[in-house]
Formats: sequence, structure tokens, C-alpha cells
Amino acid sequence: MGLIQNVLAVIVVLGLLITFHEFGHFWVARRCGVKVLRFSVGFGKPIWSRRDRHDTEFAVAAIPLGGYVKMLDEREGPVDPAERHLAFNHKTVWQRIAIVAAGPLANFLLAIVAYWALFVAGTTTVVPVIGEVAPDSPAARGGLAAGQEITAVRGEAVRSWEEINLKLVAAIGADGALSVSTREGGGEPREHRLPVQDWLVRQDPPQPLPSLGITPWRPAIPAVLDRVVEGEPAAAAGLQAGDEILTVDGRPIEDWQQFVEIVRASPGETLDLEVARDGARRELSLTPRANTLEDEATIGYIGAGVAAVDWPEEYRREVRYGPLAAVGQAVGRTGEMTVLTVDAIRKMLVGLISPSNLSGPITIARIAGDTARSGLESFIGFLAYLSISLGVLNLLPIPVLDGGHLLYYLVEVVRGRPVSEHAQAVGLRIGLALVGTLMLMALYFDLMRLW
Repeated sequence: MGLIQNVLAVIVVLGLLITFHEFGHFWVARRCGVKVLRFSVGFGKPIWSRRDRHDTEFAVAAIPLGGYVKMLDEREGPVDPAERHLAFNHKTVWQRIAIVAAGPLANFLLAIVAYWALFVAGTTTVVPVIGEVAPDSPAARGGLAAGQEITAVRGEAVRSWEEINLKLVAAIGADGALSVSTREGGGEPREHRLPVQDWLVRQDPPQPLPSLGITPWRPAIPAVLDRVVEGEPAAAAGLQAGDEILTVDGRPIEDWQQFVEIVRASPGETLDLEVARDGARRELSLTPRANTLEDEATIGYIGAGVAAVDWPEEYRREVRYGPLAAVGQAVGRTGEMTVLTVDAIRKMLVGLISPSNLSGPITIARIAGDTARSGLESFIGFLAYLSISLGVLNLLPIPVLDGGHLLYYLVEVVRGRPVSEHAQAVGLRIGLALVGTLMLMALYFDLMRLW
């Protein structure tokens, strides 16, 4: 069922993003007087189609991952002399720039609309209160302590752990000190300087909070199982949903996190458990299996989960804006995420971020499925972020992508004449090689994560 949900989620996400992208090209092309021959959602043989009064064919094709807009163009086939003025290649360079740029801009517009909807509907976040600070960590040396609420990072206000992580990731490569502001209770904000060197450089994947020695505050979660995965060590040991873990090797278990830490530290070791079930105590033997993480660390895994608990009201924060105020917030969030994406690409090119952070269709499908199961709010937020990523990637100056065409047209503006067909053909081959290499790398890292 999880695999089916992941596949359906990625089809919906990519289908919506690419359709919106292609509609941007289509809408501007129509207004520039270009004849659009086909608007296809998906590739391959059409399973449904119809024509409008402009003789444009609208089609839904069999392969749902993609889409395209086909315009009248003398470079792609013969054009009736009576319709030559409707061909894309006969439009001014500024019209061609507008048509090509409209696709990525449509993705940014979709992100703004998605964030606007989230801000108007309201989002519930967790107040970023520190739970623990690791001894001799950058956070400890900077004076951070348990119970403090983080209010700003690098001088910019934050309201949630998500915003804090975004600000910290944006500082990858920093040397010297990170500025973090906190307050405790109703006191005045206090600024801290956290010493860092080559901050998160080539860390795979980047883990901002653990690297600083910060553990967010969480409510105590009772060690009561909510689910047990068939075929995994927990089920083999006889554990069932509803069981409460009382002791492990004679040590009392106070909460779920303590039990998790013991399991993770005990791959292949037999643990003697005492559990409470239906008012009675039972003794069971559990042997966690070894699970190797991406950083090659080996931890214990048993295949069991715990029920979520409600956060205390004082640790919950609702972020909501009126329809007009939400516009500014949505534009600001889209701009922030765009800058973060561009900066991440730059840092990957100069070696500050490992290329293993590239994600391909498998990772996108998994995250799409996870966010869909987490609720509409998470799904819309992921949709907005992926739309921004698609817009940024399409604007890269690589032939084959929209950014490559824009580069040719800007050269044409400067030179006063189009780039030669030969130069464009060479660029096309280079672009295909680059994009193909990136796709293969992303798929490779996807498979490594899956493995």
C-alpha cells in the first residue's frame, strides 16, 4: 500500500508541477501570437484529446510523468506561408524570451499560491525550545541552555524548528561564529555567538542541530508500542501493539526515547524485556537486527513504532495571516526558498555540499508519499518547495533547459543576430550530456539510499 501511495503521490505532484510549467509557456505564447499545435499532459500516445477553436490539440498521454507544448516553428517542420507570422521563430527576441521564461515563472507563481493558501488557512508549529545541550558543543560554548526559546538566527527572526534549520543550512561553509538569539520565559532576548569552522562542509546529509549540540524539547513519550512490523525482530520476539516496555535487562524504561537509544546501541545483541500487556507482566527476548545507515554507522532496528502524543498548548504556535498580509508572506517565503536553492547549487559546485544530496525520482516519490500521509499541510508545503526547485533548475544556463534558450536569446540581444544553428546544435549535445549525467547521478544516489 505504501508503494502505491508513493507512486500516486509523485504522479499527482509532478503532473501538477509540469502542467503548470507548460501552461506558463502556452499562455504567453498565445498572447504573443504564436500558434500552439499541441498541449500535452504526459508523453506517448494520447488516451484523450480534443481541439479548440484555435486548432490547438489538448491531450492527456499514457505516460503521466511530464508534458510539453508544441508550437508552430519552421525549425521543426514546414510552415504554410500564410501562417508564417504565427511561427515561434518569427517572433521578436523579446517575445521569445517572454515565452521561454514563462514556464519557470509559472512554477514560482504556483509556489506563491501554495504558500499563500497555507498562511491563510494557518499552520501549527512547535515553539523552538531547547531540550538539551551537549557538553563542550558549539551551543554549550556559546551559552545556550535547556529551556531557552530560539528567537533569531543570524539576525533573522524564526518561529519554528523548520525555519531554524533553513537559516542554519543557508550558513553552510561559515567560519567564525553563528549568531543565535534566545529568550527564557518572558525575559529579554539575548544574543549568543556559537563558534563554528567549515560549518557543515561536505556533511552528508547536513544535520544542523546535532552539529551544534542542540536537541529540541519534546514531551515525554511513554514506551508503549503503537505498531509492529511483520517479519521484523519486534514481531519475532512476540511484541504486540499496546505493549508497554517496563524494563530492558533489568533497567527501568522511563520513556520511548530511552528504549530507542538502547535498541540502536544493541545491533545483534539479545535484550531481555519485561512488558505490560492486558494488566499482566510478560518477559520476552528481543534481538535487534543490524541496520547500516548512509554514513556507514550500524545501529539496531526492531521494526516497531510508538503512538504520537499531544504537545502541551504552551509549546504549540499557530501562524495565520489575513488574505492580503499572506501575499507578502508567501512572496517572501518563495524568495527565501529560491535563494536557498540557488545557493545550495553554488555550494555543491564549489564542493561545500556533497553531490550525494542530489535527489532523483525515487526519493521524490518517497517524500511525496510521506508528506501525503502526513496531511494536506505537509503535502502542499512539499509541492511549493518542489515547484521552486523545478523553476530554478529550468533557469540554469544549460542548453536543453529553458535557461539555455534564454542564454541564446540574450546573446542575440547583445550581438544583434541569432546564435548560429551549428553553435546551438553543439550546445544541445553538451546540454543533453550534462542533464543526462545529473539524472544518472541522482538515480544512483537514490538507489544507494534505498539500499
